[in-house]
Amino acid sequence: MPISRDKSRGTFVFEFDRIINGVRVRARKRLPKAWSTAQADEYDRKESARLYAAANGVGSEDRLIDDAVAVYLTERVPSLKQGQNAARELGLIAWAYNGKPMSALAEVCRAVANKSGHSRYGKDMAPATIRARIRYLVAACRYAWKYHGFGAHDPGARVVTPQVRNERRVYLSRGEMLKIARKIKNRKVRRVIRIAFYSGMRLGEILAARVEDGRWHLDDTKNGEPRIVPIHPRVRSAAYNTSRKPAKITVQAYFREAGRALGYDNLHFHDLRHSAASEMINNDIDLYTVGAVLGHKDQRSTARYSHLATKSLDSAIKRIGQKSPTTERKKAA
Repeated sequence: MPISRDKSRGTFVFEFDRIINGVRVRARKRLPKAWSTAQADEYDRKESARLYAAANGVGSEDRLIDDAVAVYLTERVPSLKQGQNAARELGLIAWAYNGKPMSALAEVCRAVANKSGHSRYGKDMAPATIRARIRYLVAACRYAWKYHGFGAHDPGARVVTPQVRNERRVYLSRGEMLKIARKIKNRKVRRVIRIAFYSGMRLGEILAARVEDGRWHLDDTKNGEPRIVPIHPRVRSAAYNTSRKPAKITVQAYFREAGRALGYDNLHFHDLRHSAASEMINNDIDLYTVGAVLGHKDQRSTARYSHLATKSLDSAIKRIGQKSPTTERKKAA
């Protein structure tokens, strides 16, 4: 049977291996973990039919992007962490893809990027918002292509995602962090602020972290993998304080209010994470280690802090023209 069960991973696997018109056609795909037996069997029927049709020279139907989005919202979005956000963003650019075929995905994405075609939703979109909406739309079309045979080729192959250069570069010193914390009367919020500065954890991670064996343990992070974060001596007592943690919105409100009162009008709680990275780099910690502490899955996320490594740059420049220790040893020998 084309459908088998991978018990170690708890997923169904589709495997196709046939000789069609003298040509061997092979395909293998691991299906989404949340799929039931009925969904796997349905995929088997549709994908097998598509492969037979493709082998016999019958082209795939150019389905509508609307249909792809509908499938994505029904099957994939409910299992996503940011599912509600994905559904909302896809709805806000429906003006661009309504009635358009999958083959026109690249043109639709260009319309979204150019903020054209609609008087309400086509204006005043930030570059990061445009990029996020295009990515959601491409993900929806690719899902329908992979698991439901919408089209013969990857619909996102010709899509160009806009580059966004909007990384925040706001770094607080320890003194500035303490000044903001002291401005806040809520002790629980003050603890969270100090922990953020001395750990580099995101606010949601701090509120979900558990202490075990003298370290913070994060079972679920933004990149989908667990992480262990050492506890800094200066927040050890705060880490072991088991009193009820404040709500996320409460921390953000107190932090924003205290920042404004001290003249930091555009300060975000997430800037404490950047500040932790800055502190580590300014104390000669290499970027690889900083990325490991922060839980970066992609080295490009850590690279945004490379401009802070001035001491390493100074050392590198000073080495130009110097004789290496290896050369000196060879001469001595």
